[in-house]
Amino acid sequence: MAHNAPSAPTAPTAQTTSASGASYSPQGIFVPLVTPFGLDGRPDLDALAGLAHAALDGGASGVVALGTTGESGALEPDERTAVVDTCAQVCRERRAALIVGAGGGATAAAARDLAELSRWPEVTAALVTVPAFVRPSLDGVVAHFARLAEVSPVPLVVYHIPYRTGRSLDAPTLRALGALPGVAGVKHAAGGIDQDTVALLGDLPDGFAVLAGDDVFASALLGLGAAGGILASAHVATDRFVALAAAWQAGDVPRARDLGHRLARLSTALFAEPNPAVVKGVLHAQGRIPTADVRLPMLPASEESVAAALRVLAEVEAATATGAGAGAAAEAGATNGAGAELAAV
Repeated sequence: MAHNAPSAPTAPTAQTTSASGASYSPQGIFVPLVTPFGLDGRPDLDALAGLAHAALDGGASGVVALGTTGESGALEPDERTAVVDTCAQVCRERRAALIVGAGGGATAAAARDLAELSRWPEVTAALVTVPAFVRPSLDGVVAHFARLAEVSPVPLVVYHIPYRTGRSLDAPTLRALGALPGVAGVKHAAGGIDQDTVALLGDLPDGFAVLAGDDVFASALLGLGAAGGILASAHVATDRFVALAAAWQAGDVPRARDLGHRLARLSTALFAEPNPAVVKGVLHAQGRIPTADVRLPMLPASEESVAAALRVLAEVEAATATGAGAGAAAEAGATNGAGAELAAV
């Protein structure tokens, strides 16, 4: 099966350099891949590779391995390695960006986790959560990432998700993180848009990219100036999310608003149960993964939730059939800098 390479960027962007000298500035839509499980309960690596190729065919700038959508906490060490191996091979073939989830609650342990990424030259950046449960001070969070940035072999994307970590970050703290050498951006999943979100996007450090992480609010964040998004919903409508980012960047507000509202309804349906249960249910119904299985303590999505998401997806596809996919392919270059920038890593 032939696969098209990601589009080259139309203009250079500011870049962040890691301790190893690697530089990167994330732009565009990234798909945080689920980990498909086969009938034997093990990760189905062929299905995973297929999902990665499909995301890139849809115009995604890259993929994310071992994110929360990938059930990374439920994978055994050898399975985690196999998942990264598979994604690295695809991204090497496609010259696409690969972001890998890494880190932990203790700084020293997170540094060791990051060091492992040097095994894969294809890894473009690491997605690292704010330390969970320990609830450090804001200064402690900055010190944590400063230390990780000093030793990481790849640039860092801060994963700001306070409803999981228990630690919210205000705009000054996010700016302080963005000013650190080696910190390329933030996945913003704060559960909504508040005054800190607006303040941050109104005054970003040079080279610091904000990526939407709450799928329902992706269009609003893009409209405020986010550089792209890491969106689980983009598994099933990659080209539409790419078109959404391109429309906002091009200033096509009517198109962006209409598409954004439709995709928000899709995301709402896909997150009706804890992620990635419904996403996996939809992918299985489409024949793209062998089972819809998730690992405990997650439970598979109900038939009702999967059916509802499929209905909304069909509505989105029907309403956006004209121009959505074709426009995305032409416009993805504005938001998709993965291929060219990967050469600098």
